[in-house]
Amino acid sequence: MSILKAKKTSHGSRIHGTKISNNSPIESIPTPNVVYISTSQHIGSPAIPIVKIGDKVKKGQLIASESGFVSANIYSSISGTVVNITDLINGMGQNQKYIVIENDNLNEEMILDPLPDKEPQTVINRIRIAGIVGLGGAGFPTAVKLSPKSSIDTLVVNGAECEPYLTCDYRLMIERTDDIYKGIKIVADALKVKHIVIGIEINKPLAIEAFSKFSDLDVVVLKKRYPMGSEKHLIYATTGRKVAPGKMPFDVSCCVQNIKTLLACYEAVELNKPLTENIITVSGKGITEPKNLKVPFGTPYSDLIDYCKGLTEDAVKIIAGGPMMGKCLINLNQYTRKTDCGILCLKPNEINADEPSNCINCGTCIKRCPMHLSPVYIESFSLSGDYVNAEKYGALNCIECGLCSYNCPAKRALVQSIQIAKTKIKEMKNNATK
Repeated sequence: MSILKAKKTSHGSRIHGTKISNNSPIESIPTPNVVYISTSQHIGSPAIPIVKIGDKVKKGQLIASESGFVSANIYSSISGTVVNITDLINGMGQNQKYIVIENDNLNEEMILDPLPDKEPQTVINRIRIAGIVGLGGAGFPTAVKLSPKSSIDTLVVNGAECEPYLTCDYRLMIERTDDIYKGIKIVADALKVKHIVIGIEINKPLAIEAFSKFSDLDVVVLKKRYPMGSEKHLIYATTGRKVAPGKMPFDVSCCVQNIKTLLACYEAVELNKPLTENIITVSGKGITEPKNLKVPFGTPYSDLIDYCKGLTEDAVKIIAGGPMMGKCLINLNQYTRKTDCGILCLKPNEINADEPSNCINCGTCIKRCPMHLSPVYIESFSLSGDYVNAEKYGALNCIECGLCSYNCPAKRALVQSIQIAKTKIKEMKNNATK
């Protein structure tokens, strides 16, 4: 074991924010009366429902099957009866199919068959069957990441958790250290790699200490600099390797896995458990009791708020995710998913409600962009509908970290304009191939 300093990075920012729920142990929320389980909880094609209305299901039973190479199985998070399969609008305004299950309170559970062996392909196939995707936010099917096009020599474990407020990864690192380590070894063996590094921000000393006991891990102490948890920045900070624009981690022989993902891999391989629940931080000064919660998929957001004793009277904004990359909600009629990491309830002194003004050409967004882009120009092209030039200026390389908007003195919605440009560019490319 070695404790190493991270490679110095020039871009990014030190974000002001607090980890209110740092000292709150993970609690299990009561099983909800009804769950609404989306069939689109991952990047790629939605899963296809294999149950019908009226079916009885158990926790851990397959209810929607992967529909392609980049897709993922979905399992019931409770035991009960399928009462509806319907289209609903998710928190990002997208129409998605949901399987609605009413709890029978019997708590009947199914697990996967034991593995015949621990050969790499057997393990990767188990991770695929268990429906495991990247639980750090992206939702890319993990089995696909474990089947790279080129050889891998380094597993990079993402323990940065650089977004303000979020503490679910931190609590797991100190509460379930050994199980996460077992997940790390399972994935490393599946990739046939010997070199393992775990990057942990310096503001998590207990997590650094917890993983320092393992002799076959290099613990890299990261500076508290956002967005240190981004794959490309984490790879550079921990290994010194640079992932070029348009390239992937496997192009520099690295594979990056999140803490929660590795824990899920351990449970799937060693405990035969499919993915049915997540750990979510509920925080902000606008929630009465900030907590870290173990939550079945499909649980209404309102159940989490109620479990934390409700909103304060002066709460004004609710965000799904972290404050930098999360999405503002217009109501609590949303349901937990595989990729959820937090629900933030914020007071007026935690948000900026200033109206945007004209760009003052200060260049701050360019100076701070961790991807070395020019957000001000991409925004201009996006607003004018010139998506060709938006692409030329690197819109597709944007990681949507939100630093441009955060640092903009004119309070312009830069990242939102870039998100629109990326969507339009992808639509143009898809139409061109039809």
